[in-house]
Amino acid sequence: MSAPDKPGEPIGRRAYASFADRYDAVAPTKPHNALYEGPATLSLLGEVAGLRVLDAGCGSGIRSEMLARRGAAVHGVDVTPEMLALARRRCAGLPVELILGDLAKPLNSLASQSFDRVLCALALDYVEPLDRVFGEFFRVTRPGGALVFSMSHPMRDWTDERTHGDRSYYEANLFGMHWSGFGEPRPYVECYRRPLAAILNPLAEAGWILERIVEPRPLEEMRAIAEKLYLELARSPAFICVRARRD
Repeated sequence: MSAPDKPGEPIGRRAYASFADRYDAVAPTKPHNALYEGPATLSLLGEVAGLRVLDAGCGSGIRSEMLARRGAAVHGVDVTPEMLALARRRCAGLPVELILGDLAKPLNSLASQSFDRVLCALALDYVEPLDRVFGEFFRVTRPGGALVFSMSHPMRDWTDERTHGDRSYYEANLFGMHWSGFGEPRPYVECYRRPLAAILNPLAEAGWILERIVEPRPLEEMRAIAEKLYLELARSPAFICVRARRD
């Protein structure tokens, strides 16, 4: 059963507020994150020492902490107060500033051309449409800066009937399911499914220049702890990771 709707409440906040503590405890070592999407996304971000980085959709601060320990000055934004409370605890004493913000709305508290890098890891699946958020990321990034983001792979979503129902591949749609791997009760999480064109075209229209796309493969370490998942991800990707540049 899904959580009761609150008018106007972001779907990401509605989902993650219900299991923020459990997410924070599991995600740092969960194979999907630690041995698959995480390494691929961070490899696209590159060296961050001495840079100012926006962690957009920072959640409980897992990536913010990593970036700060690698020498970045980090500004984290998330829509879920419960997650931000965890992020503040995780990043205490580090050069990390954390604020409440909704990626589906203008990021008015952020100055234009104030970041060298923007990281948005697995947060855009909760935002529809993408044109505004890509435009805001472009606005706050300095010329020569880069955006790195990861999200659900359009092919993976399309091959799972639970995510598209009776919609065609070309239509974006909202779907929900109960997630396993985070204990009981299983959290009900809603996301947007969309075709590849609905990701890359808004990116280009916002002014970004596509540099690289990674369809990650699992690290070999995953085989020993989650062989079934390893074999599944070695055959077809679950996420897509993208790096784009602002000229």
